[in-house]
Amino acid sequence: MGVDLARAAEAGEPADNSIRAAALYQAHCAACHGGQRLGGMGPALLPQSLERLKPAEARQVITHGRAATQMPAFGEKLAAEDVQALAAWIYAPVSPAPTWGEADIRASRTAAPNAKELPAKPAWKADPMNLFVVVEGGDHHVSLVDGDRFEVIHRFASRFALHGGPKFSPDGRFVYFGSRDGWITKYDLWNLQVVAEVRAGLNMRNVAVSGDGKWLMAANYLPHTLALFDAALNLVKTYAATTLDGQASSRVSAVYDAAPRKSFVVALKDIPELWEISYDPQAEPIFDGYVHDYRQGEAIAKPGTFGIRRTLLDEPLDDFFFDQSYAHALGATRPRTAAPGDAQAPTQAPPTAQVVNLDIRKKIAELPIAGMPHLGSGITFPFKGSTVLASPNLQGGAVDVIDMKTWRPLQRIATPGPGFFMRSHEATPYAWTDSMMSPGAKDTLTLIDKRTLQVAAQIREPGRTLAHTEFTRDGRFALVSLWEMDGALIVYDAQTLKEVKRLPMSKPVGKYNVWNKITRSEGTSH
Repeated sequence: MGVDLARAAEAGEPADNSIRAAALYQAHCAACHGGQRLGGMGPALLPQSLERLKPAEARQVITHGRAATQMPAFGEKLAAEDVQALAAWIYAPVSPAPTWGEADIRASRTAAPNAKELPAKPAWKADPMNLFVVVEGGDHHVSLVDGDRFEVIHRFASRFALHGGPKFSPDGRFVYFGSRDGWITKYDLWNLQVVAEVRAGLNMRNVAVSGDGKWLMAANYLPHTLALFDAALNLVKTYAATTLDGQASSRVSAVYDAAPRKSFVVALKDIPELWEISYDPQAEPIFDGYVHDYRQGEAIAKPGTFGIRRTLLDEPLDDFFFDQSYAHALGATRPRTAAPGDAQAPTQAPPTAQVVNLDIRKKIAELPIAGMPHLGSGITFPFKGSTVLASPNLQGGAVDVIDMKTWRPLQRIATPGPGFFMRSHEATPYAWTDSMMSPGAKDTLTLIDKRTLQVAAQIREPGRTLAHTEFTRDGRFALVSLWEMDGALIVYDAQTLKEVKRLPMSKPVGKYNVWNKITRSEGTSH
């Protein structure tokens, strides 16, 4: 792709923006971001990896650099039109499309040579079960916060654009991070060091860790694959995200661990299937297609352990969460958009929400939720002898509450604007939800009384963005993100709602309490 622009100009050859941008990239960017824009010392610069970075922000980064990283400023080296051309070019697809296979995954893995000799106890003095892992998106760092004293124990640099929430080993010692450009990092929280890394794909949605801590699975947008690893991040196998006949492929929306079922559950973005992949050594065999009576062995069975058990749906399921029994996956169907290279035209169908029974492998209900429910951040809690689910909404200023016995609506609770995150805890009477998707109400948290389904209080940070609540292991304190570059972690007393402490941080995207995660606490994401 290298082009000698001076020679082209002398020859009178036209040098359009893409040719100029390609040459500029090779001269100034390839050493860090890779010749094919797949990443290296710096992150991948692919359209799929830049979904949340606006082109104007990309121009700012090229011009002024990025603080606390190795990204330099090019404002004095490049003319404004060159910056414009570069910024536009990195949002264009790479041609030919990049690939990332099993050999690439295995070659990418690195591991600390001393990992097996590290002490099996924390090197710091705090309750390891009340530790918070805080992802700071502003400068791509992670802070470890003592959940009793509310002090930072340690802070370290992370991969670019962590996504999908960190996942913990069952003993709380290790945390696994996934980045948008496909890197999985295994970090030893007790010894404060990275112990292994591997690149599962070129654009990754999230990772899940099995309930027994032995397996990890990664969901990829690019390529269209799932990748299965052991706990040391050695690749076990990859799965092509395709229909059974291989005629259609899909990006993978999400993968979550269903620990009581000893399985991973997988949502596909572009084909109407929900997968369950068991890691139970005693898993029942899988019979694809129609079987007169599987007990008579009238079809050819596939191994149940690490095999794909498919649930066929009418529409793809985007993101989802589980009910408390883990018998049901509750998710949203988004308006269909074509994947890169997908010949199918997008449709204009409105979003819906649906309930899939994982035992009988079919959709059993459609949830009557208008707008664009964000069920991936939904919560469940007891209410008047039943269990209800509550979901924020990305389009409407409301929280919908559904009875999980009848799958019928109980209440629609008005909020100041569309929200993204909703959280609670067994020990608090309130569900905390934000309105961060609303330009006029992003500064407001709404607290809903779980006993009455009424708004009990609001917390505001005028003109700023409040989001993503998480609780201490005992539920006494709520930690909230002031989601700004000059932001903070704000600690509130969950009963009195008074501010207790404020820790300055750089755009704290999310915070995750070890105990709440590994015990699958009510009201937190899993």
